[in-house]
Amino acid sequence: MRRVRTALRFVASVLMVSGALLVLDATTTLLWQEPISWGIAKTRQSDLERELAGMAGDGGGDFAAAAARLADRVERGRALGRISMPTLRRSFVMVQGVGTSALRKGPGHYSDTPLPGQRGTVAVAGHRTTYLAPFRTIDRLRRGQPLVLEMPYGRFVYRVEKRRIVPPTATEVTRRVGHDRLVLTACHPLYSAAQRIVVFGRLERAEPLPT
Repeated sequence: MRRVRTALRFVASVLMVSGALLVLDATTTLLWQEPISWGIAKTRQSDLERELAGMAGDGGGDFAAAAARLADRVERGRALGRISMPTLRRSFVMVQGVGTSALRKGPGHYSDTPLPGQRGTVAVAGHRTTYLAPFRTIDRLRRGQPLVLEMPYGRFVYRVEKRRIVPPTATEVTRRVGHDRLVLTACHPLYSAAQRIVVFGRLERAEPLPT
């Protein structure tokens, strides 16, 4: 009988600890982001930082030609450039592609849209609650605030124009318009994929990399 009581106490202790850990994980996810995927993505971002640092600059001022060359050689899931949202104090290495494995590393560029320096709409997607949650707070972006894409061949500064909430099927947000622009997309609301939040930015200036 004593052994049975000891075993039951042990099982109860395990269940209590497990329950506490589950509550802690859920609370952390609600208040911040999912911690396990954060660690995975943090490691992958460090790898991407080294990869991006090793990419040779492609200067010369012909941004369109340099963008085309980069698009031809960068495989999906590999480092492409850096996206920064200064007012949110957020900066991440961006990868090519928006597949599941790519977005586990960081924000991903829709490979069927242009790169900065080419005419049209550059589109980038990112998670809001998992894998570093790079776009968690893009709902806080306001008109006129900067969005910066730093590529191996140049630096491109956009200014936020507007935000929209759209259904997941609203592919028209990436269409070409009368000016060069950037769109950021993410699931909305938090913890749901029912809709998409889209932030639109208009290109303000393109700068060559310092030599």
